Amino acid sequence: MKVTVDLDKCEQNALCTGIAPTVFELSPDDHLTVLDDNPDDDLTPSIRAAAAACPRQAILLTGA
Repeated sequence: MKVTVDLDKCEQNALCTGIAPTVFELSPDDHLTVLDDNPDDDLTPSIRAAAAACPRQAILLTGA
């Protein structure tokens, strides 16, 4: 699965970082980074949960 974030939609709420901290990181200056854009399959449930929790639906999953 490929993970991307639409930064135009992202409000840096950091919900995703709490759900999948090995995939998403929020810097001190409120910039969201995808740490692993092609994560292992064992992370799929937490990544899907992070995408579902995103209030702006800014997390995009392809090839899932």
